[in-house]
Amino acid sequence: MAKTTINRYQKLIEKIFFDGFSSIEKDIPFKRTDLELAAQDLGIELPKNLGDVIYAIRYRTSMPHSILDTQPEGKEWIIEGSGRAKYVIKLVKINRILPNNDLVTIKIPDATPEIVSEYALSDEQALLAKVRYNRLVDIFLGLTTYSMQNHLRTTVQGIGQIEIDEIYVGVNQAGCHYVIPVQAKGGADQLSVVQTKQDIHCCVEKYPNLITRAVSTQFMEDDLIALFELTIQEDQIKVVQERHYRLVSGGEISQSDLMQYREQSNKSI
Repeated sequence: MAKTTINRYQKLIEKIFFDGFSSIEKDIPFKRTDLELAAQDLGIELPKNLGDVIYAIRYRTSMPHSILDTQPEGKEWIIEGSGRAKYVIKLVKINRILPNNDLVTIKIPDATPEIVSEYALSDEQALLAKVRYNRLVDIFLGLTTYSMQNHLRTTVQGIGQIEIDEIYVGVNQAGCHYVIPVQAKGGADQLSVVQTKQDIHCCVEKYPNLITRAVSTQFMEDDLIALFELTIQEDQIKVVQERHYRLVSGGEISQSDLMQYREQSNKSI
């Protein structure tokens, strides 16, 4: 996104924040229509998609420095949905989901069709395709899973409209059924704890008889993919497990690699 666009979005959020700010103890509720009023007051041309303002601040760029300066140590302001076209800026404990660079890398034979790699239009779409064609969700969770829908748009009680990047359903050896929301981020976009919370709440609400296991995935490099299983504990997103998979040609997996994976597997039993 161009720098001028980011600055425009930051100015809108900055005005909404300080129009409603009284102390760090209080949340700041606002509606999507407040973006229109803020734009009028500031003389800023609104984007056609008002939701992109919220998306950009959540995932692509930081809050304005004037807002960051009000944050006490160890906490940060985030934007959460609170209903249809309603949001709240609230102060929470800092909660980052970042790849652990000290983890071992697991090589997987790349099953992505070359034509898909050639024509994928975005980092996010390329990542979702690689995860799907290489059955990384199955490998990661130890389940048999099936992609059910991409970019599922729906509403969640108390949150409003959300979009899940991809949703899988799965089954284990005992016959238990699972629903797996997958969040994918490529490029400079950050994995979002807000989106993970929304995804989990959505699946619990829509599929109460299924077991929800939330997965987030991110490119570390072009063919190095980090997968996280996440859950909510004490209103915080926590990492249940994390693995790093490198997609390679079959000839790049050596006998020593296989011996190492077997030893690791035996230790985990």
